[in-house]
Amino acid sequence: MCGSAFWGIAAALGMGALMLTHAWVFLAVKYAGAGYLLYLALKALRSALSDNALIKSRAHHGAARTVFLKGALIHLTNPKAILSWGAIYAIVLPSGASSLQIFGLFGFLFSGSILIFLSYAMLFSTAGAARGYARARRWFELTFAVLFGAASLKILTVRPE
Repeated sequence: MCGSAFWGIAAALGMGALMLTHAWVFLAVKYAGAGYLLYLALKALRSALSDNALIKSRAHHGAARTVFLKGALIHLTNPKAILSWGAIYAIVLPSGASSLQIFGLFGFLFSGSILIFLSYAMLFSTAGAARGYARARRWFELTFAVLFGAASLKILTVRPE
């Protein structure tokens, strides 16, 4: 949620416009995101090929700060996040929108993000979801490896029009 709030506020303050006028800012976010997605792909592949007991022991350990930072990095290095927030502002808000309109839209959108993230957390913390994941863990991890790898490759190879 913090990553979503960060990009939402950054877009409200004009980060999207900054990225459009200064290509190096966009490229820095793009390459950081692609690199992190590639790292996640390799990590997921390694996890898929590893022993299930090791995964279970790691799943319940780790300091709250470490878990928070990992989640934040996933969201903060996703170049689509800032572009999505910026696109929504550009589509929904009228030209010359007031600060109240901009941050009102942020509040509305961020409320939706909170609802979605909390719903995911509640759903995937249930015993049934944990058992289902444990049974299909290797397939999930292989799928994540392929998707993260493909997303990284796509980000690295897409040419702006």
